Amino acid sequence: MDAAERRIVGFTAGSHGLVHTYELSIPILLTVWVGEFSTTAAALGVIVTLGYGLFGVGALPGGILVDRFGSKPLILACLAGMAGSFLAVSLAPTLPVLAVAVAIWGLTASVYHPAGLSLLSTSVDQRGTALGYHGIGGNLGIALGPLATALLLLAFDWRLVTAALALPAVAVAAYGVTVDVDVALSSADPEPGASAADGGPNGDSTGGASGEVSLSSVATDTRILIAGGFLLVFAFVTFSGLYYRTFLTFLPDLLGDVLGGLVDLQLVDPESPYADQFDAGRYLYVAVLTVGVFGQFLGGRIADRVPPERGLMALMGILSALALLFIPATGTIATFVAVSLALGVALFTVQPLSQATVAAYSPSEARGLSFGYTYVGIFGIGALGSTLAGTILTRAGPSELFVVLAIIAALGAVSATAVSRFATRRD
Repeated sequence: MDAAERRIVGFTAGSHGLVHTYELSIPILLTVWVGEFSTTAAALGVIVTLGYGLFGVGALPGGILVDRFGSKPLILACLAGMAGSFLAVSLAPTLPVLAVAVAIWGLTASVYHPAGLSLLSTSVDQRGTALGYHGIGGNLGIALGPLATALLLLAFDWRLVTAALALPAVAVAAYGVTVDVDVALSSADPEPGASAADGGPNGDSTGGASGEVSLSSVATDTRILIAGGFLLVFAFVTFSGLYYRTFLTFLPDLLGDVLGGLVDLQLVDPESPYADQFDAGRYLYVAVLTVGVFGQFLGGRIADRVPPERGLMALMGILSALALLFIPATGTIATFVAVSLALGVALFTVQPLSQATVAAYSPSEARGLSFGYTYVGIFGIGALGSTLAGTILTRAGPSELFVVLAIIAALGAVSATAVSRFATRRD
Protein backbone atom coordinates (compact mmCIF):
# COMPACT_ATOMS: atom_id res chain seq x y z
CA MET A 1 0.00 0.00 0.00
CA ASP A 2 1.07 3.58 -0.56
CA ALA A 3 1.03 6.23 2.19
CA ALA A 4 -2.49 7.47 1.34
CA GLU A 5 -3.90 3.94 1.48
CA ARG A 6 -2.18 3.23 4.80
CA ARG A 7 -3.71 6.38 6.31
CA ILE A 8 -7.17 5.30 5.16
CA VAL A 9 -6.64 1.83 6.65
CA GLY A 10 -5.43 3.36 9.94
CA PHE A 11 -8.40 5.73 10.09
CA THR A 12 -10.99 3.05 9.37
CA ALA A 13 -9.36 0.42 11.62
CA GLY A 14 -9.30 2.89 14.52
CA SER A 15 -12.92 3.86 13.92
CA HIS A 16 -13.92 0.19 13.68
CA GLY A 17 -12.23 -0.59 16.99
CA LEU A 18 -14.10 2.24 18.71
CA VAL A 19 -17.49 1.15 17.35
CA HIS A 20 -17.05 -2.24 19.01
CA THR A 21 -15.46 -0.77 22.14
CA TYR A 22 -18.61 1.24 22.76
CA GLU A 23 -20.86 -1.65 21.72
CA LEU A 24 -19.37 -4.01 24.29
CA SER A 25 -18.76 -1.49 27.07
CA ILE A 26 -22.53 -1.12 27.47
CA PRO A 27 -23.02 -4.61 29.02
CA ILE A 28 -20.22 -3.82 31.51
CA LEU A 29 -21.98 -0.59 32.51
CA LEU A 30 -25.31 -2.38 33.08
CA THR A 31 -24.11 -3.68 36.46
CA VAL A 32 -23.68 -0.07 37.61
CA TRP A 33 -26.86 1.32 36.04
CA VAL A 34 -29.12 -1.14 37.86
CA GLY A 35 -28.24 0.48 41.18
CA GLU A 36 -27.64 4.00 39.92
CA PHE A 37 -31.10 4.35 38.39
CA SER A 38 -32.90 2.03 40.85
CA THR A 39 -34.26 -0.04 38.01
CA THR A 40 -34.43 -3.66 36.89
CA ALA A 41 -32.42 -5.77 34.49
CA ALA A 42 -35.56 -6.11 32.36
CA ALA A 43 -35.91 -2.32 31.95
CA LEU A 44 -32.24 -1.95 31.09
CA GLY A 45 -32.58 -4.87 28.67
CA VAL A 46 -35.20 -2.89 26.74
CA ILE A 47 -32.86 0.10 26.57
CA VAL A 48 -29.94 -2.01 25.33
CA THR A 49 -32.18 -3.76 22.78
CA LEU A 50 -33.19 -0.33 21.48
CA GLY A 51 -29.57 0.71 21.01
CA TYR A 52 -28.43 -2.56 19.49
CA GLY A 53 -31.53 -2.76 17.30
CA LEU A 54 -30.83 0.65 15.81
CA PHE A 55 -27.20 -0.39 15.37
CA GLY A 56 -28.38 -3.23 13.14
CA VAL A 57 -31.30 -1.85 11.17
CA GLY A 58 -29.69 1.57 10.73
CA ALA A 59 -27.06 0.01 8.48
CA LEU A 60 -29.38 0.04 5.45
CA PRO A 61 -30.26 3.76 5.51
CA GLY A 62 -26.61 4.28 6.45
CA GLY A 63 -25.57 2.55 3.24
CA ILE A 64 -27.93 4.75 1.22
CA LEU A 65 -26.42 7.86 2.83
CA VAL A 66 -22.93 6.60 1.96
CA ASP A 67 -23.89 6.39 -1.71
CA ARG A 68 -25.31 9.93 -1.47
CA PHE A 69 -22.70 11.79 0.60
CA GLY A 70 -19.60 9.59 0.45
CA SER A 71 -17.81 7.54 3.09
CA LYS A 72 -15.56 9.99 4.92
CA PRO A 73 -18.29 12.45 6.00
CA LEU A 74 -20.38 9.55 7.33
CA ILE A 75 -17.47 8.08 9.30
CA LEU A 76 -16.73 11.48 10.85
CA ALA A 77 -20.42 11.90 11.71
CA CYS A 78 -20.40 8.43 13.26
CA LEU A 79 -17.41 9.26 15.47
CA ALA A 80 -18.91 12.58 16.53
CA GLY A 81 -22.24 10.94 17.29
CA MET A 82 -20.70 8.16 19.36
CA ALA A 83 -18.59 10.64 21.35
CA GLY A 84 -21.62 12.85 21.94
CA SER A 85 -23.82 9.94 22.96
CA PHE A 86 -21.35 8.67 25.57
CA LEU A 87 -20.94 12.19 26.90
CA ALA A 88 -24.75 12.31 27.17
CA VAL A 89 -24.69 8.95 28.97
CA SER A 90 -22.24 10.37 31.53
CA LEU A 91 -24.64 13.27 32.23
CA ALA A 92 -27.91 11.29 32.12
CA PRO A 93 -29.98 12.22 35.21
CA THR A 94 -32.83 9.76 34.57
CA LEU A 95 -33.50 6.44 32.88
CA PRO A 96 -35.39 7.95 29.91
CA VAL A 97 -32.47 10.27 29.18
CA LEU A 98 -30.10 7.29 29.38
CA ALA A 99 -32.34 5.44 26.91
CA VAL A 100 -32.20 8.35 24.45
CA ALA A 101 -28.38 8.53 24.77
CA VAL A 102 -27.99 4.79 24.11
CA ALA A 103 -30.38 5.04 21.15
CA ILE A 104 -28.29 7.90 19.71
CA TRP A 105 -25.21 5.69 20.01
CA GLY A 106 -26.94 2.87 18.10
CA LEU A 107 -28.21 5.17 15.37
CA THR A 108 -24.90 6.96 14.77
CA ALA A 109 -22.81 3.78 15.06
CA SER A 110 -25.02 2.02 12.50
CA VAL A 111 -23.59 4.00 9.58
CA TYR A 112 -20.01 2.93 10.26
CA HIS A 113 -19.83 -0.50 8.60
CA PRO A 114 -21.32 0.49 5.23
CA ALA A 115 -19.22 3.68 5.24
CA GLY A 116 -15.92 2.17 6.34
CA LEU A 117 -16.16 -0.95 4.21
CA SER A 118 -17.30 0.98 1.13
CA LEU A 119 -14.30 3.29 1.48
CA LEU A 120 -11.83 0.43 1.89
CA SER A 121 -13.28 -1.68 -0.91
CA THR A 122 -13.09 1.16 -3.42
CA SER A 123 -9.93 3.02 -2.42
CA VAL A 124 -7.31 0.36 -1.62
CA ASP A 125 -5.89 -1.94 -4.30
CA GLN A 126 -5.01 -4.73 -1.84
CA ARG A 127 -8.62 -5.02 -0.75
CA GLY A 128 -8.33 -8.27 1.23
CA THR A 129 -5.28 -7.16 3.20
CA ALA A 130 -6.92 -3.81 3.97
CA LEU A 131 -10.08 -5.55 5.18
CA GLY A 132 -7.93 -7.82 7.32
CA TYR A 133 -6.24 -4.89 9.07
CA HIS A 134 -9.64 -3.23 9.43
CA GLY A 135 -10.91 -6.39 11.11
CA ILE A 136 -7.90 -6.44 13.45
CA GLY A 137 -8.90 -2.98 14.65
CA GLY A 138 -12.41 -4.24 15.30
CA ASN A 139 -11.16 -7.29 17.19
CA LEU A 140 -8.93 -5.19 19.41
CA GLY A 141 -11.96 -3.09 20.28
CA ILE A 142 -14.07 -6.19 20.90
CA ALA A 143 -11.48 -7.83 23.15
CA LEU A 144 -9.83 -4.92 24.94
CA GLY A 145 -12.62 -2.31 25.05
CA PRO A 146 -14.83 -4.01 27.63
CA LEU A 147 -11.81 -5.09 29.67
CA ALA A 148 -10.53 -1.50 29.78
CA THR A 149 -13.99 -0.27 30.77
CA ALA A 150 -14.24 -2.76 33.63
CA LEU A 151 -10.75 -1.89 34.89
CA LEU A 152 -11.53 1.85 34.80
CA LEU A 153 -14.72 1.24 36.77
CA LEU A 154 -12.65 -0.29 39.56
CA ALA A 155 -10.89 3.04 40.10
CA PHE A 156 -13.29 5.76 38.90
CA ASP A 157 -16.95 6.72 39.02
CA TRP A 158 -18.94 5.42 36.05
CA ARG A 159 -19.86 8.94 34.91
CA LEU A 160 -16.21 9.89 34.66
CA VAL A 161 -15.44 6.63 32.83
CA THR A 162 -18.16 7.13 30.19
CA ALA A 163 -17.10 10.74 29.66
CA ALA A 164 -13.48 9.58 29.22
CA LEU A 165 -14.60 6.95 26.70
CA ALA A 166 -15.80 9.79 24.43
CA LEU A 167 -12.25 11.15 24.06
CA PRO A 168 -10.79 8.43 21.74
CA ALA A 169 -13.56 9.06 19.20
CA VAL A 170 -12.72 12.76 19.20
CA ALA A 171 -9.03 11.93 18.64
CA VAL A 172 -9.72 9.52 15.75
CA ALA A 173 -12.13 12.01 14.16
CA ALA A 174 -9.44 14.71 14.36
CA TYR A 175 -7.02 12.36 12.61
CA GLY A 176 -9.68 11.47 10.03
CA VAL A 177 -10.10 15.09 9.05
CA THR A 178 -6.46 15.06 7.87
CA VAL A 179 -6.87 11.87 5.79
CA ASP A 180 -7.13 12.64 2.08
CA VAL A 181 -9.33 9.88 0.66
CA ASP A 182 -9.36 11.42 -2.82
CA VAL A 183 -5.67 10.67 -3.42
CA ALA A 184 -6.34 6.98 -2.91
CA LEU A 185 -9.60 7.10 -4.85
CA SER A 186 -7.81 8.47 -7.89
CA SER A 187 -5.35 5.57 -7.95
CA ALA A 188 -7.73 2.74 -7.08
CA ASP A 189 -11.29 1.79 -8.00
CA PRO A 190 -13.11 5.11 -7.53
CA GLU A 191 -16.16 5.27 -5.37
CA PRO A 192 -19.36 6.13 -7.19
CA GLY A 193 -19.16 9.52 -8.81
CA ALA A 194 -15.56 10.18 -7.77
CA SER A 195 -13.18 11.57 -10.36
CA ALA A 196 -9.43 11.19 -10.53
CA ALA A 197 -9.22 14.87 -11.29
CA ASP A 198 -11.43 16.33 -8.61
CA GLY A 199 -12.11 13.49 -6.18
CA GLY A 200 -15.87 13.78 -6.50
CA PRO A 201 -18.68 14.85 -8.74
CA ASN A 202 -18.51 18.42 -7.52
CA GLY A 203 -14.86 18.61 -6.65
CA ASP A 204 -15.65 17.92 -2.98
CA SER A 205 -13.44 15.89 -0.70
CA THR A 206 -16.20 13.51 0.28
CA GLY A 207 -14.76 10.08 -0.23
CA GLY A 208 -16.99 9.36 -3.19
CA ALA A 209 -20.37 10.99 -3.05
CA SER A 210 -22.47 9.84 -5.96
CA GLY A 211 -25.03 12.60 -6.30
CA GLU A 212 -28.77 12.35 -5.78
CA VAL A 213 -30.20 9.24 -4.20
CA SER A 214 -33.96 8.72 -4.34
CA LEU A 215 -36.32 5.89 -3.57
CA SER A 216 -36.42 5.02 -7.25
CA SER A 217 -32.60 4.90 -7.49
CA VAL A 218 -32.42 2.72 -4.38
CA ALA A 219 -35.05 0.41 -5.87
CA THR A 220 -33.12 0.31 -9.15
CA ASP A 221 -29.84 -0.48 -7.42
CA THR A 222 -31.58 -3.15 -5.35
CA ARG A 223 -32.95 -4.78 -8.50
CA ILE A 224 -29.46 -4.72 -10.01
CA LEU A 225 -28.07 -6.42 -6.90
CA ILE A 226 -30.78 -9.08 -6.93
CA ALA A 227 -30.34 -9.72 -10.66
CA GLY A 228 -26.66 -10.46 -10.04
CA GLY A 229 -27.44 -13.01 -7.36
CA PHE A 230 -26.82 -10.79 -4.33
CA LEU A 231 -29.60 -12.60 -2.47
CA LEU A 232 -27.23 -15.57 -2.26
CA VAL A 233 -24.55 -13.33 -0.76
CA PHE A 234 -27.17 -11.96 1.66
CA ALA A 235 -28.10 -15.51 2.66
CA PHE A 236 -24.47 -16.27 3.44
CA VAL A 237 -23.86 -13.15 5.54
CA THR A 238 -27.06 -13.84 7.47
CA PHE A 239 -25.91 -17.36 8.36
CA SER A 240 -22.52 -15.88 9.27
CA GLY A 241 -24.18 -13.32 11.55
CA LEU A 242 -26.37 -15.96 13.18
CA TYR A 243 -23.30 -18.10 13.93
CA TYR A 244 -21.45 -15.08 15.32
CA ARG A 245 -24.20 -14.00 17.75
CA THR A 246 -25.29 -17.52 18.70
CA PHE A 247 -21.71 -18.49 19.52
CA LEU A 248 -20.54 -15.34 21.32
CA THR A 249 -23.60 -14.23 23.32
CA PHE A 250 -23.34 -16.77 26.13
CA LEU A 251 -19.76 -17.87 25.50
CA PRO A 252 -18.31 -16.26 28.67
CA ASP A 253 -20.77 -18.21 30.83
CA LEU A 254 -20.16 -21.44 28.90
CA LEU A 255 -16.39 -21.07 29.24
CA GLY A 256 -16.76 -20.21 32.92
CA ASP A 257 -18.91 -23.29 33.59
CA VAL A 258 -16.20 -25.54 32.15
CA LEU A 259 -13.20 -23.81 33.69
CA GLY A 260 -14.73 -22.63 36.96
CA GLY A 261 -14.10 -25.86 38.84
CA LEU A 262 -10.67 -26.43 37.29
CA VAL A 263 -8.90 -23.06 37.43
CA ASP A 264 -9.03 -20.59 40.31
CA LEU A 265 -8.15 -17.13 39.00
CA GLN A 266 -9.22 -14.01 40.89
CA LEU A 267 -8.00 -10.59 39.88
CA VAL A 268 -10.22 -8.60 42.23
CA ASP A 269 -11.94 -9.04 45.59
CA PRO A 270 -14.73 -11.63 45.23
CA GLU A 271 -17.06 -9.18 46.99
CA SER A 272 -16.51 -6.52 44.32
CA PRO A 273 -19.59 -5.82 42.15
CA TYR A 274 -17.31 -6.37 39.13
CA ALA A 275 -15.84 -9.67 40.29
CA ASP A 276 -17.91 -11.68 37.81
CA GLN A 277 -16.13 -9.87 34.98
CA PHE A 278 -12.83 -11.45 35.97
CA ASP A 279 -13.48 -15.16 36.43
CA ALA A 280 -11.62 -17.83 34.48
CA GLY A 281 -14.23 -17.88 31.72
CA ARG A 282 -13.74 -14.16 31.09
CA TYR A 283 -9.99 -14.64 30.67
CA LEU A 284 -10.50 -17.32 28.03
CA TYR A 285 -13.26 -15.27 26.38
CA VAL A 286 -10.87 -12.34 25.96
CA ALA A 287 -8.27 -14.77 24.59
CA VAL A 288 -10.76 -16.16 22.04
CA LEU A 289 -11.52 -12.63 20.84
CA THR A 290 -7.86 -11.63 20.85
CA VAL A 291 -6.68 -14.53 18.67
CA GLY A 292 -9.33 -13.36 16.23
CA VAL A 293 -6.74 -10.73 15.30
CA PHE A 294 -4.73 -13.48 13.61
CA GLY A 295 -7.90 -14.71 11.93
CA GLN A 296 -8.59 -11.27 10.50
CA PHE A 297 -5.04 -11.03 9.14
CA LEU A 298 -5.24 -14.55 7.70
CA GLY A 299 -8.62 -13.89 6.09
CA GLY A 300 -7.34 -10.71 4.46
CA ARG A 301 -4.35 -12.51 3.00
CA ILE A 302 -6.51 -15.35 1.69
CA ALA A 303 -8.92 -12.87 0.08
CA ASP A 304 -6.06 -11.38 -1.95
CA ARG A 305 -4.97 -14.80 -3.22
CA VAL A 306 -8.10 -16.83 -3.93
CA PRO A 307 -11.73 -15.97 -4.76
CA PRO A 308 -13.08 -15.11 -1.29
CA GLU A 309 -16.29 -17.08 -1.72
CA ARG A 310 -14.25 -20.28 -2.16
CA GLY A 311 -12.35 -19.54 1.02
CA LEU A 312 -15.70 -19.14 2.80
CA MET A 313 -16.85 -22.56 1.65
CA ALA A 314 -13.86 -24.17 3.39
CA LEU A 315 -14.02 -21.98 6.50
CA MET A 316 -17.70 -22.60 7.18
CA GLY A 317 -16.99 -26.32 6.95
CA ILE A 318 -14.20 -25.86 9.51
CA LEU A 319 -16.52 -23.90 11.81
CA SER A 320 -19.10 -26.66 11.56
CA ALA A 321 -16.52 -29.30 12.52
CA LEU A 322 -15.16 -27.21 15.41
CA ALA A 323 -18.68 -26.71 16.77
CA LEU A 324 -19.14 -30.49 16.90
CA LEU A 325 -15.76 -30.85 18.64
CA PHE A 326 -16.46 -28.23 21.33
CA ILE A 327 -18.31 -30.41 23.84
CA PRO A 328 -16.06 -33.51 23.45
CA ALA A 329 -13.06 -31.21 23.93
CA THR A 330 -14.20 -30.28 27.45
CA GLY A 331 -12.61 -33.48 28.74
CA THR A 332 -9.26 -31.78 29.36
CA ILE A 333 -8.16 -28.19 29.74
CA ALA A 334 -5.63 -28.54 26.92
CA THR A 335 -8.13 -29.76 24.30
CA PHE A 336 -10.82 -27.35 25.48
CA VAL A 337 -8.57 -24.30 25.25
CA ALA A 338 -7.20 -25.46 21.88
CA VAL A 339 -10.67 -25.87 20.32
CA SER A 340 -11.90 -22.59 21.84
CA LEU A 341 -8.97 -20.66 20.42
CA ALA A 342 -9.30 -22.42 17.04
CA LEU A 343 -12.94 -21.31 16.94
CA GLY A 344 -11.83 -17.74 17.64
CA VAL A 345 -9.35 -17.79 14.76
CA ALA A 346 -11.75 -19.41 12.29
CA LEU A 347 -14.73 -17.22 13.26
CA PHE A 348 -12.87 -14.00 12.54
CA THR A 349 -11.08 -15.32 9.45
CA VAL A 350 -14.54 -15.35 7.88
CA GLN A 351 -15.06 -11.59 8.22
CA PRO A 352 -12.58 -10.13 5.68
CA LEU A 353 -13.47 -12.91 3.24
CA SER A 354 -17.16 -12.16 3.66
CA GLN A 355 -16.61 -8.41 3.16
CA ALA A 356 -14.46 -9.05 0.09
CA THR A 357 -17.24 -11.26 -1.31
CA VAL A 358 -19.83 -8.50 -0.83
CA ALA A 359 -17.54 -6.08 -2.65
CA ALA A 360 -16.90 -8.55 -5.47
CA TYR A 361 -20.61 -9.19 -6.07
CA SER A 362 -21.86 -5.59 -5.93
CA PRO A 363 -21.37 -2.73 -8.41
CA SER A 364 -19.29 0.18 -7.14
CA GLU A 365 -22.16 2.65 -7.56
CA ALA A 366 -24.24 0.62 -5.06
CA ARG A 367 -21.40 -0.43 -2.75
CA GLY A 368 -22.76 1.49 0.24
CA LEU A 369 -26.22 0.02 -0.29
CA SER A 370 -24.80 -3.49 -0.60
CA PHE A 371 -22.95 -3.17 2.73
CA GLY A 372 -26.09 -1.67 4.23
CA TYR A 373 -28.05 -4.80 3.32
CA THR A 374 -25.11 -6.92 4.51
CA TYR A 375 -25.12 -5.51 8.02
CA VAL A 376 -28.88 -5.69 8.30
CA GLY A 377 -28.30 -9.41 7.77
CA ILE A 378 -25.30 -9.71 10.10
CA PHE A 379 -26.36 -7.46 12.99
CA GLY A 380 -30.11 -7.19 12.38
CA ILE A 381 -31.28 -10.72 11.52
CA GLY A 382 -28.11 -12.11 13.10
CA ALA A 383 -29.20 -10.61 16.45
CA LEU A 384 -31.79 -13.40 16.60
CA GLY A 385 -28.84 -15.65 17.41
CA SER A 386 -28.90 -14.30 20.98
CA THR A 387 -32.51 -15.38 21.39
CA LEU A 388 -31.77 -18.70 19.71
CA ALA A 389 -28.84 -19.42 22.02
CA GLY A 390 -30.75 -18.42 25.14
CA THR A 391 -33.74 -20.57 24.20
CA ILE A 392 -31.62 -23.64 23.46
CA LEU A 393 -29.59 -23.29 26.66
CA THR A 394 -32.80 -22.85 28.70
CA ARG A 395 -34.73 -25.74 27.18
CA ALA A 396 -31.88 -28.12 26.28
CA GLY A 397 -28.18 -27.51 26.93
CA PRO A 398 -24.74 -26.70 25.52
CA SER A 399 -24.51 -29.94 23.51
CA GLU A 400 -27.63 -29.10 21.56
CA LEU A 401 -26.48 -25.50 21.12
CA PHE A 402 -23.27 -26.56 19.38
CA VAL A 403 -25.12 -29.01 17.15
CA VAL A 404 -27.31 -26.10 16.01
CA LEU A 405 -24.17 -24.03 15.45
CA ALA A 406 -22.74 -26.81 13.27
CA ILE A 407 -25.96 -26.81 11.21
CA ILE A 408 -25.84 -23.02 10.78
CA ALA A 409 -22.22 -23.21 9.61
CA ALA A 410 -23.09 -26.03 7.18
CA LEU A 411 -25.89 -23.90 5.72
CA GLY A 412 -23.37 -21.07 5.41
CA ALA A 413 -21.05 -23.35 3.46
CA VAL A 414 -23.91 -24.31 1.13
CA SER A 415 -24.83 -20.66 0.53
CA ALA A 416 -21.16 -19.77 -0.17
CA THR A 417 -21.10 -22.61 -2.72
CA ALA A 418 -24.25 -21.22 -4.31
CA VAL A 419 -22.63 -17.78 -4.54
CA SER A 420 -19.64 -19.28 -6.32
CA ARG A 421 -21.78 -21.14 -8.82
CA PHE A 422 -24.79 -18.94 -9.50
CA ALA A 423 -24.04 -15.30 -8.60
CA THR A 424 -22.38 -12.81 -10.96
CA ARG A 425 -19.12 -11.11 -10.00
CA ARG A 426 -19.17 -7.32 -10.56
CA ASP A 427 -15.46 -6.41 -10.33
